[in-house]
Amino acid sequence: MQNKFVIHSDYIKIQPKLKEIIVNFDEYKEVLGEGDRNVIKIIEIEDNNYVIKSFKIPNLLNQIVYRFFRKSKAERSYAYANELLQLGIETPYPVAYKLCVTSFLFKKSFYVCELVDSDLTFRELTTDFSIPDHEAILRAFTRFTFKLHENGVNFLDHSPGNTLIKRKKDGYAFYLVDLNRMEFGKMDFEDRIKNFAKLTIHKAMIRVMSEEYARCSGQDQDQIFNLMWKYTKEFQHRFYRKIRFKKRIFFWKQKYKNRVSDSPI
Repeated sequence: MQNKFVIHSDYIKIQPKLKEIIVNFDEYKEVLGEGDRNVIKIIEIEDNNYVIKSFKIPNLLNQIVYRFFRKSKAERSYAYANELLQLGIETPYPVAYKLCVTSFLFKKSFYVCELVDSDLTFRELTTDFSIPDHEAILRAFTRFTFKLHENGVNFLDHSPGNTLIKRKKDGYAFYLVDLNRMEFGKMDFEDRIKNFAKLTIHKAMIRVMSEEYARCSGQDQDQIFNLMWKYTKEFQHRFYRKIRFKKRIFFWKQKYKNRVSDSPI
């Protein structure tokens, strides 16, 4: 097995300890969230907390693709984080990444960043409308998204769990996470509005975001709202169609799980 380890120059002093932790990743118990594909853990080094994301080993085809033709999710996350910071866009500070490969196949990969002590994620805005500053956060988030678009950042995973929100005395700070799917370059009007499609199914939230985006962009509010709602419905349709398809194709897995759970042994 061959390893590639890249660490930011600001963190060279913790490199030996970080390498040791990644080797013994399975022994660390503080898991962040409940990922079904990737595992995220919090670790402490010299009184500072860091997040290590262990990416699931890809299927055989993608093991070949990532080995020879495409950068891994860990490497892209590290590169994109540095690019965002250069643009003045917040994201947990990138620390390092590690790749494990064989001569012909890509295997494990890890991405390490600083832990951001946030107050909430965008997801809470979609489930708890009693948050006192709900609308203020939503409008600030929309301005933040406009800033992304103005800087040519198309965050393809702009979804509820991928923006951390931190309250500050002068407003709010937004940190992008789960960075491996991004495109950089000038965005046209429809691509900008389509970027809101995964965030919420609530029409009232979309109305607020369309109003604020119209203020930022100078575009017609009704046009923005109609497009946001259209793209949201299209995404929801594709999302649930995909779920139904997976249930039909992989029903045997659930049947097997049920059979095992029902076993008296």
